[in-house]
Amino acid sequence: MTEFVYGKNTVIELIKADHEIYELYVTDNVLKRETSLEKLLKEKKIKYYIVDNKKLDQMTDGNHQGIIAKIAPFNYYEIQDMLNDAQRLGEKPFLLILDGLEDPHNLGAILRTAECCGVHGVIIPKHRSVSLNATVAKLSVGAIKYVKVAQVTNLNQTIKELQKQGIWVYACDMDGAIDYRKMDATVPLAIVVGGEGKGVSRLVKENCDLIIRLPMRGKISSLNASVAASIVLYEVLNQRCPL
Repeated sequence: MTEFVYGKNTVIELIKADHEIYELYVTDNVLKRETSLEKLLKEKKIKYYIVDNKKLDQMTDGNHQGIIAKIAPFNYYEIQDMLNDAQRLGEKPFLLILDGLEDPHNLGAILRTAECCGVHGVIIPKHRSVSLNATVAKLSVGAIKYVKVAQVTNLNQTIKELQKQGIWVYACDMDGAIDYRKMDATVPLAIVVGGEGKGVSRLVKENCDLIIRLPMRGKISSLNASVAASIVLYEVLNQRCPL
């Protein structure tokens, strides 16, 4: 199964990250404007075709920005790969668990923030959850190739396994007892963020070590999942790398 990914920054980041690209379609205007692109394509030995915008419009209904790549499916990793990265970097594990996230736009935005905050990996369930695809890739603006993502069959079992390895698991929920700014984020840590509308499931919350909340003063009772994740991830970064 192949994917079509489009958008200048997304495609270029995938090329630089050595993602397998079967072929690429690009307009002459983009090649002239992005002077290093043609050299990069030749260096990576990527087959490419110069086409017009009409051809690209027929291939996708999105804003292709004059470039589309036909790519191999995205790889998933093991959680141990993420923990090995943390050990190699001399850092305490910093993971993100997404419970029932269904919107690929949210996952793409979360991966982008996770990469910026130094998250070692993102864990998603295999069922009733968004998976890695072209939309996620575009919204992540290349972060999909730098943040490891694992798919697991059972989130609750995964949480218990992480806890056995000394990793604390905090769930973000509007009914949490602790303000997120008062959590201890310097410990080996996994943050759980729930899906759109439903939030973190009851059983997952019961298996977590701590429930944190984002204080809100407005009339709306919850935040977008990617926004909530960003706020908490940056608090972890703030505690671990204070200015």
